[in-house]
Amino acid sequence: MLEFRVLLALLCLEGAFCVKYAYNSSDLSYLSNGIQFPVPDSELHNPVVEEVFQGNVSEVRWLVDLFDHLKWPRMMKNWNGTRCRRDVETYIQSLQNGTSWAAKMYDASGRYSGQFFFGNDYWLGSSSLCNELTNEETNTEVPPFPITFLVAKVRININGKLTPVTRQLNVGECLPASCSPSDVRVLLATERKSGSSLSVVGIRKVPGDYDVLQDPKFQIVGGVCLATAVLVLIASIVEHLTLKKNDKTDAEIANNNNNNNDDEKGAKKDTKKPQQSLLLRLLLSFSAITNGEKIFNVESVSEGSIQCIHGLRFFSIAWIIMVHTYLEVFSIGENKNMRIVTERTFLYQTISNATFSVDTFFFISGLLVTITYFRSSAKKTPKDETTCQAVKSNVGQFFVLVIYRFFRLTPAYLFVLGVNEVILRFLHSYSVFTPAIIDHITCSSFWWRNALYINNFYPQTEFCMLWSWYIANDTQFYLIASILLLIAVRGNKHLKFAAVALGVFMVASWVLTFIIAMKYEYTIRVEEPFALFDQLYDKPWMRIGPYFVGMIAGYFLFKVNCQVKLAAVWVVVGWILSLGCLFSLVYGVGRQGLVVPTSAFYASLGHTAWGVALAWITVACCSGYGGPLGALFKFKLFLPLSRLTYCAYLVHPVLMCLSSFILDGSLHLHQLFMIVIYCGNLIFSFISAFAISLLFEAPVVNLLKIIFY
Repeated sequence: MLEFRVLLALLCLEGAFCVKYAYNSSDLSYLSNGIQFPVPDSELHNPVVEEVFQGNVSEVRWLVDLFDHLKWPRMMKNWNGTRCRRDVETYIQSLQNGTSWAAKMYDASGRYSGQFFFGNDYWLGSSSLCNELTNEETNTEVPPFPITFLVAKVRININGKLTPVTRQLNVGECLPASCSPSDVRVLLATERKSGSSLSVVGIRKVPGDYDVLQDPKFQIVGGVCLATAVLVLIASIVEHLTLKKNDKTDAEIANNNNNNNDDEKGAKKDTKKPQQSLLLRLLLSFSAITNGEKIFNVESVSEGSIQCIHGLRFFSIAWIIMVHTYLEVFSIGENKNMRIVTERTFLYQTISNATFSVDTFFFISGLLVTITYFRSSAKKTPKDETTCQAVKSNVGQFFVLVIYRFFRLTPAYLFVLGVNEVILRFLHSYSVFTPAIIDHITCSSFWWRNALYINNFYPQTEFCMLWSWYIANDTQFYLIASILLLIAVRGNKHLKFAAVALGVFMVASWVLTFIIAMKYEYTIRVEEPFALFDQLYDKPWMRIGPYFVGMIAGYFLFKVNCQVKLAAVWVVVGWILSLGCLFSLVYGVGRQGLVVPTSAFYASLGHTAWGVALAWITVACCSGYGGPLGALFKFKLFLPLSRLTYCAYLVHPVLMCLSSFILDGSLHLHQLFMIVIYCGNLIFSFISAFAISLLFEAPVVNLLKIIFY
C-alpha cells in the first residue's frame, strides 16, 4: 500500500534523531525508534520495501538523510586538522552523548521535513534559535565555542524522475563559527549520490557584515526623517500655542462686548484675527494638527466634488494590496503546491487580472485633471492675446503645472525610495531568505530615473521599486493632458483640435499595443499575470486608454455640471453593461487563457473598456443614479483613506517585503491565513501612509499653495 511505503520512507522524521530501520526477517517486521511494526502481506514483495529492507539506500531515503550531521564524521576523514573539523567533531560527539546544547544546535539546523515533492524548498531550521544558544541566561549549557548560522543554496536533482526539473534548496546550518562558508560547502557537497546530482551554488552567513548604522544612505534618509519630524513637532507646538492665544483673545473680545452699554450692543464686533507673517505660515505648513485635521476631515466637501471617486480609490488600493499580499506569501510559502491549487479556482482571477486596479487610478487622474482645469479656467476672464503671447502664456503655464506636480509627488516618493533601498540592503544581509528584489543595487544606480519619472522605459532588471511604473506613467500622461488642456481652453477651434489629437493618441495606443502583442505572440494566462512586462505591461501605449477616457468623462461632467437626467430604462441598461464589462474583463479569461489574436485585442482594448465602464459609474453616481453602489462609494469614511492612497501605494510593498523576509522560517499557506495577513498589510500600509503624509506630503502641498497662490 502507498501509505505504508510513505511511512516506511519517512517514519524517522518525527524524532530529533533519525534512527535506522532494523528489519527482522523471522517475524516479518521492522523496528524503528524502539517500536515494532508488522509488514503488511501486500508489501512483502514490493520492490521499494525489498530495496530498503535489503540495505539499498533508495532515493527517498537518501533525501530523508540529506545533510544529517551525524554522518559528517566519516565525511571529514580526508580533512586536514582544521579548527572547524575539531569543533564539528566536538559537536557531533556531544550530540551522540545527548548533550543539551548539541541537540539544540542539531535541532536549529535545517533538514528534510516533508512536502519536498509539493514544492517545499525551505529547509531553513531557525537562525534565531541558533543565536539564542549562546545566551547563558536562558541556557544551562552553552557550546564551548562560538556558533554561527549559515544558509546554503543547493541545487538537487533526484534521478531525473522524482525531480524532472532541478530544484534549489535553501538549507540552514547552525555550526561552529570556526567553519567558514568554504568549509561548509565541502561538507554539503559530499552528500552526492549515484544517479542524482547535488551542487552547492552559494553559501552565506546570517547575519552578514552589513551595519545599517554605518550606511551613508541610512544616515541621509534617517537624518532627513528626523529633521522633518522635529520641524513637524515644532510647528505643531507653535500652532497649539497660537490657537491657545487666539482663543484667549476671542474670549476677551467676547467679554468686552458683553460689558458694552445698550447703545453699543448693536455695534459690529471686531473679531478679525491678526495677519500671520510669511515665515509663520511657512512653519505652520508642517503642523501635524492642521494637516491631521485635513486628512481626517469628512464633513467639509467642496461643492461640485465627485465623491464617488473616494470609494473607487480605496477599493483599488485595497485590491492592489491584496494582489501583492498573495505574491508576498507565495514567495515564502513552504507548500508551494498550494499556489497551483489556488490558481485553479475561479476567484483567483481576481488576483491574476488585478492589473485593471491601476487603470482605475489612471481614470480618476484623467478625470480630475480635466474637470479641475476647466473649472479654474472658467473663473478667469478671457484675455485678448496675439498668437505669440498665447504661446508664451501656454508655455509658462505648462512649466508651472509641471513644477507643481513634481514637487507635489517627489518628496514622499524619494523618501520611500531611500527607505526601500536601506531595507533591501538590511534584508539581503540579515534574512535567511534571498529576496529576488535587488533594489539595494538598482536604486543606488538608477534612482535618478525614478526622480525624472522615466523609469518605465527601462528593462525590469534595472528597475528601482518595480511598482513605481504606475507613477511614471501617470506623470507622463499628466504632461500630455496638460498640453491638450492648455490648447483646449483657448476656444472652440482649439477644443476640437485637442479632441482630435486625443482621439488620434488613443487609436495609436490601441494599434501599437496590438502590433507588439502579435509580434511577441502575447497570451493571457492566469499563471503569468506579468507576461511581456518590458514590452507591454508597464508601457504608456498600453496604459493611456483609461486616462483619456477619464479626461473625456471629466469634460462631460464639467459641461453638464455633474448632473444628467436619464430615463430609468437607460439607467438599468447602463449599469448592466458597465458591470458586465468589468466582470468579463476580470473573470472572462478563464483557466485556459486566451489565444494569440484574442489576447492581442484584449490587451489593446481591455484597459480602455475598463475606463469606459468606470465613466458610466462616475456619471451615474454624480447624477443620483448610483443606488447601493453609489452610496457605498460615497461613504464618508473612505474620504480620509482616499487622501492616503498615494502614500499607501508607495510604501505597502516595502512593508510587505520587510515583514516577510525578516522571518527566520517559511510559512504554511492557507486561505484563511492569507486573509489575516492581508488585513494586517492593509491596516499597516495606511498607518504608515498617514505618517509619511504628515511628514512629506501634506507640508509640501501647503508650501506649494503659499508659493503659487
